[in-house]
Amino acid sequence: MSDVMIRVENLGKKYMIGHQAEGRSNYVALRDVLADGAKSLVKQFTGRGKGDRQTKEEFWALKDVSFEVKRGECVGIIGRNGAGKSTLLKILSRITEPTTGRVELHGRVASLLEVGTGFHPELTGRENIYLNGAILGMTRAEIKKKFDEIVDFAEVERFLDTPVKRYSSGMYVRLAFAVAAHLEPEILVVDEVLAVGDAAFQKKCLGKMGDVATKEGRTVLFVSHNIDSINRICPKTIFMKNGSIYCYENTRESISKYIGLSFVNKNTKAWTLSHVHENKAVYFLRAIVHNKDQLIKSDFTVSEKIGITFEYQVMQEGMILTHGCNLFNEQGINILNSHDVVSDIRLKKRIPGNYTATVWIPENFLAEGIVTVGLAVLTQEPFIVHAHEQEVLLFKVTDPITGESARGNYVGDFPGVVRPILKWETLLCTKAL
Repeated sequence: MSDVMIRVENLGKKYMIGHQAEGRSNYVALRDVLADGAKSLVKQFTGRGKGDRQTKEEFWALKDVSFEVKRGECVGIIGRNGAGKSTLLKILSRITEPTTGRVELHGRVASLLEVGTGFHPELTGRENIYLNGAILGMTRAEIKKKFDEIVDFAEVERFLDTPVKRYSSGMYVRLAFAVAAHLEPEILVVDEVLAVGDAAFQKKCLGKMGDVATKEGRTVLFVSHNIDSINRICPKTIFMKNGSIYCYENTRESISKYIGLSFVNKNTKAWTLSHVHENKAVYFLRAIVHNKDQLIKSDFTVSEKIGITFEYQVMQEGMILTHGCNLFNEQGINILNSHDVVSDIRLKKRIPGNYTATVWIPENFLAEGIVTVGLAVLTQEPFIVHAHEQEVLLFKVTDPITGESARGNYVGDFPGVVRPILKWETLLCTKAL
């Protein structure tokens, strides 16, 4: 028997997008509907007005998608909005029919694609558990055996006999995930819906998905924009771009390519002045990443000092401000947060005008990989963030393996989020006889 649980071959999904005729308003009144009805009758008899029809355009949400997932694998799916991730899961869940290609699914599929998927709003939580089990082909005895485990995981015991239409979105997701994960489907498909839950429950779900694959031998497909979550539980990841698979590799490689393509050429950023009318006290003007000679760069070696400089404008008199910088690696892990606690100007009241701030990342500090930069200007007492943007800049750090970094001459995978050269001391304690 083959270990392949999901086989997708040349999958494609086409939609027809309508375009309103030029000059036609999106707002349609009752008189317009009545008038259009009368015009259509006239056109049927006269044959006139064919050029007034709404134009349509083909849009391929998926195109030539092929991959396989084996039994016991937990595979992540990443990509920007519109990449085709959700369309793919809808086809795998038999919600949407493909236009081209074929899908083979070997086993029962439980899907959690959006809040309320598979639940009847008028039925209670208890009734929906049995309904979902029946849909998966389970007997009442099999569902009853899992019932207490589901309720305990979902933490909705008090509301078990309440119609789920009265549940909050968080309660909905807790119960839906518990049902999908515990009723023993061979294939579990989970979309970004887990983002609705609180942090503690998200962590609980990630642990369960990992157990479903590694301990219970079932197959998991997990779509998420949370790179850290994908990295924690998915050994392999599909990176989708423009409706196709850009790469299907180990998670580290897929994430690296995703981040690199998503934020290409981001060693500089300039803000337009269109948001000045928002009456903000502070707003950003420009940001760059550069070396010690002020040369703007995208690639640095681990032994280089890296400067991050940004310019901003202060609009109000008398503000006492400081600066913040956040660095994230390609797994979405926050490497460091830094506030300016040393410069003299942080203690002085500002006059309106343009200011620049530079933070220096020392040589032999960052590990190799792609780094994204977030910036902030804030008041510390009371704590108020006046300007804050994530993923402002991006740069890459490489280790040329010349023996000048903490790895020395070691050529294998060298883990860790930072790579300082630490002071070591070695002493001879006892001479050999």
